[in-house]
Amino acid sequence: MQIVEAVVLGLVQGLTEFLPISSTAHLRVVPALLGWPDPGAAYSAAIQLGSVCAVITYFWKDLWSLLTGALSALKRKDMSAQDVRILGGILLGTLPICILGLALKKLLEQDDGPFRSFYVIGTASIVMGLLLLAAEFVGKRKRGLENIGAVDGLLVGLGQALALIPGCSRSGSTLTIALLLNMKREDAARFSFLLGLPAITLAGLLELKELIGSGLNSQDLMPLVVGLIFSTAVSYAAIAWLIKFLQTHSTTAFICYRVLFGIAVIALSANHLIK
Repeated sequence: MQIVEAVVLGLVQGLTEFLPISSTAHLRVVPALLGWPDPGAAYSAAIQLGSVCAVITYFWKDLWSLLTGALSALKRKDMSAQDVRILGGILLGTLPICILGLALKKLLEQDDGPFRSFYVIGTASIVMGLLLLAAEFVGKRKRGLENIGAVDGLLVGLGQALALIPGCSRSGSTLTIALLLNMKREDAARFSFLLGLPAITLAGLLELKELIGSGLNSQDLMPLVVGLIFSTAVSYAAIAWLIKFLQTHSTTAFICYRVLFGIAVIALSANHLIK
């Protein structure tokens, strides 16, 4: 991989990981449009660690407060404390994607497998975009992050598991379920970011370990480092922008983009313009 490819992929990862438009879909489609080889699921997962760094940096105070508050409540055996409920929701919500991700790992990483198909990516983008539209109409947006419980975490976590299919979007699917659970948009986004932290970290570290184990040399390492740097910086900016945006706007712009993106991907693939 050339350095310029790593820069572009890092930018794409950073821009699309937390916006509800699917980073894995764009990391598959953008190289195809530019005539570059598919970076593969392993590289895509590894540079997601840049997005993990961005979440930890942006939410550092929130994470520290959550962890210390939960530990303090557990020492008091106060299982109903807000921090315990939020942390429990995150941990419980992480289980579905971890279990399914490990079970489907080989299938997900097949370069010519169904999960790398442009038709699957395009269809998933359209379907999940329409589901997000439905959530905007149905959701009452009355609940805040302080109301999150274990059941909410599990339900949103089941939505997160859909993101194993490129085009579904981890951010988009979790935001959809959270809105259906009547959460406010900005709080739904915050919970989506926090919920994704364990899953993205585990997946990225696992793929990084396998990349190193497969004989990653200094020539291969540089594009990975460059991708991580750009992914971190752009992810941080995207998080800050999205939270502020959702305080006063709906997700309509993302819904329109998802549908148009899905149609374009299917059309380009059908006409053999991307492969």
